[in-house]
Amino acid sequence: MKCRILFLLVMVSLLVPAVAQTDGAESDAELATHRYSAAYDSLLNSYYMRRYAHQGLHSRTEFSLDAFDELPDSVLEARLRALHTVVPMAMNDVVRSHIRLYLRIMSRRLSLTLMQEERYFQLFGEALERYGVPDEVKYLAIVESALNPEATSRVGASGLWQFMYNTGRLYDLEVNSVVDERRDPVKSSYAAARFLSDLYRVFDDWTLAIAAYNCGPGNINKAIARSGGKRDFWQIYYYLPRETRGYIPSLIAVIYVMHYYGEHGLRPERVEVPVRTDTVMVNRDVLLAYVEQVTGVESEALKVLNPQYRSGLIPGSSGRYALCLPLAQVESFIRNQDSVYRWSADSLLRKPVKVSPQPQGKGAKGSSKGGYYTVKKGDTLSSIARKHGVSVATLKKRNGLKGDSIRVGQKLKI
Repeated sequence: MKCRILFLLVMVSLLVPAVAQTDGAESDAELATHRYSAAYDSLLNSYYMRRYAHQGLHSRTEFSLDAFDELPDSVLEARLRALHTVVPMAMNDVVRSHIRLYLRIMSRRLSLTLMQEERYFQLFGEALERYGVPDEVKYLAIVESALNPEATSRVGASGLWQFMYNTGRLYDLEVNSVVDERRDPVKSSYAAARFLSDLYRVFDDWTLAIAAYNCGPGNINKAIARSGGKRDFWQIYYYLPRETRGYIPSLIAVIYVMHYYGEHGLRPERVEVPVRTDTVMVNRDVLLAYVEQVTGVESEALKVLNPQYRSGLIPGSSGRYALCLPLAQVESFIRNQDSVYRWSADSLLRKPVKVSPQPQGKGAKGSSKGGYYTVKKGDTLSSIARKHGVSVATLKKRNGLKGDSIRVGQKLKI
C-alpha cells in the first residue's frame, strides 16, 4: 500500500495543471467564471442547440442582486450544511462572492445546464461511485466545461473534464490524429474519477485533491510548504495560483446554485434532451460518411454525438470503439453495418498510385481533367459514392442534384 501511494505521488507530481493559470485585473470570482462562460457560449452555438433547442433556453427570472446582498450569511451557511456533502461546503466572504456571481451569470443559462445535467449526471455518478469519489464532485464538470463535451481551452485542455494531453494519456485516454478520447463522455468521466481518487490518496483531503485537479499536485505541495506545512485549503489559499483560489469557491457556488436557484427567483424552462441516444460498439473500421448514408443522420450531427473522432474515422480494427447514434437510427445501422464495414474497408484500402505520363502537346488523346466521373450504365449515386469514398449527400451537393436521378454519360464532380 505504501509503495502504491509513493508511486501515485511521483506520477501525479509530474502532471501539468489541468487548466491555464491567468493573470489580470479581474477578481478571483470573475477569473474563475471565464472558462464556464466560454464553454457555455460554445455549447449554445453547437449543432444540436441550434437545431433542436433554440427555444426555451432562457430562464424566467426575478433574481435580484440587492435581495441577495441583504441575505444573511447564516442563511447561506444553513443551506450549504443541509446538503450533507463529503466535500466541506465552507461559507465565507470568498464563497459568498462566487455564489453571487454564479447566480448572476447562470440566471439565464439554467435551462440548458439542467438539460445537460439530465444528459450526463447519471454517467458521472456511476463513474465517481466506482472510484469512491463523493457524488457532489459531479458538479465540477459544470465549473470546468459548462457540460460541453466539445469545450477546448486556449492551452489545449479538452472535453467535459478538461483534460490536458499528458494527463489524459496517463489515464488511458487515447489522443492522436484520429481519436481524442478526452471528448468521449464515458471514458473521460471514468478517467476523471480515477484521477481524483488518486489525488485523494496523495493528499487525504478532498478539497486539496480537487484543487490539485485544477493546478496540479506540484502547486499544492508548494503552497503547503510555503505556508509552513498547513494542509487546509483556506490556510494555504493565498499561496495558491490565482485561478485555483477561485476553483473550490466556484464548485461550492455551482452546487449551491443548482440546489437553491428557486430560492432566488429563478424559474428555468425545462428543455428536453434534444435527441435520445444509444451506443453501438464496433470492432472494425467505420467511416462516419457511410453511417450517414445508411442512417440518414447528418454528418454534423454525427460529429456532435461522437466528438472524439477527429477525422470522421472510427478505427475499430485496432480495438472496440463506441458509436453514438440517435435511438431511432440504431436499428438502421445494425441492419446495414456489414455494408458500412465493407464500404469503409474499400475506401481505406491503400492502393499503389500510378502517375500517368504527361500528354504531349495540346489536345493529346487520353487526356482528361481529374476529379470527374462519367456515369456508366448500371451506375447509381450510391455505387458511385462507395467507389470514390464519399457520401451521397456530398455528391449531390457538389453537383447541384436535387434528387437521385442520373443519366448515362453525365459527368459528376467527385
